[in-house]
Amino acid sequence: MKVAIVTGAGRGIGRSIAEVLANEGYNLVLNYRSNKDELEQFVQTLKTKVLLVQGDVSDYADAERIIQITKETFGQIDLLVNNAGITRDNLLIKMTEEEFDSVSNTNLKGTFNCTKHIARIMMKQRFGRIINIASVVGITGNIGQANYAASKAGVIGFTKSVARELAPRGITVNAIAPGFIKTKMTDAISDEAKTAALSKIPLGTFGTPEDVANVVAFLASDKAAYITGQVIKVDGGMAI
Repeated sequence: MKVAIVTGAGRGIGRSIAEVLANEGYNLVLNYRSNKDELEQFVQTLKTKVLLVQGDVSDYADAERIIQITKETFGQIDLLVNNAGITRDNLLIKMTEEEFDSVSNTNLKGTFNCTKHIARIMMKQRFGRIINIASVVGITGNIGQANYAASKAGVIGFTKSVARELAPRGITVNAIAPGFIKTKMTDAISDEAKTAALSKIPLGTFGTPEDVANVVAFLASDKAAYITGQVIKVDGGMAI
């Protein structure tokens, strides 16, 4: 049975990814930073073997520990989904150094940390799938999200570079760039902002976490064996 790590699996997109991968037959290692009680309840609904590992992916040593625990428990790692991410929105002239650094450290450095520590394992296996959750904002930019957009643009560049490096060992590396997805994070946005966002989406509706999770399942499957270094937008046409 294949083994997958999903970072930032405590809520939203990460949780949906975990659910879809469980249905695909993966054993799961779900990383979280908080919300343990809520996540434990969710795990009870999954019909697969699940290991919960608390940790902060922005911390180099913590990321290494997550990967090591997975290898020691299951003996292999077939799939890494770098999903952990945060926002600290603010206009540039008001943005603090902490707001910029915290977003960059989690979204971009966290992706580097986990990928770095898993690379040798997958290279020895001569197989692996790495899927990075980016954002259309990393392609288009967005007012008030210079930190977030920069971090996600970094994830896209990182994805393409690492895809080139790891391809000779049978490892694919791809990114998914979600648009406006209905989660607790986006529920906090004002109705005015939601209406403005909808006006920019050709399909006229917001996406669901399952829309993203289904693409993860595809990219992780044998059907996507010849796809690497790609950025797939799941955005209803927002960034056409």
